[in-house]
Amino acid sequence: MKRRLFAAAVLVLCLSLLAGGTLAYFTAEDTARNVITTGDISIRLQEWADAEKTTPFPQGGVSGVMPGTEVTKIVEVKNAGANEAYVRVKVDKSLTLAKGVEGKPDLGLLVIDFADDNWTAKDGFYYYNKPLKPGAVTEPLFASVSFDASMGNIYQNSTASVDVKAYAVQVANNGSSPLEAKGWPEP
Repeated sequence: MKRRLFAAAVLVLCLSLLAGGTLAYFTAEDTARNVITTGDISIRLQEWADAEKTTPFPQGGVSGVMPGTEVTKIVEVKNAGANEAYVRVKVDKSLTLAKGVEGKPDLGLLVIDFADDNWTAKDGFYYYNKPLKPGAVTEPLFASVSFDASMGNIYQNSTASVDVKAYAVQVANNGSSPLEAKGWPEP
């Protein structure tokens, strides 16, 4: 009886080793690494203080400007990324009267001559009409800011600002024009 029990135990052990070996034979494990690299959208706002585009517009601005004066400020956007981009620009102008001066500033006295041939104005933005290739630069959005000659004494020692912000989104799979593009960064 002990021999039969021992033989049965050996048989069960052999069958379990055979089953485990067979299970290991039919299973396998492997890993795969899938790498997806996204594109690069990068722009640089360029502001120039001369027609030759050799002098950047001063970060601190220009002082001593008199009514009837035109200040060169050429605004353009360069695609510094590796992919085509749609570009839009937001321009905000403001006039702050000197301390102690009463009155409401007239922003109409601060004149910007926007280029309508390559840009489309919509919803407070100016959209460049075509995709901007890597390394390319837009046509200027504007080239100068003028101070109306009718500015009165209320504007003495006042500060005028023209703040420009540029935004970009991808062209690939993103509509057929900048006005149809999705995903614009919020201002």
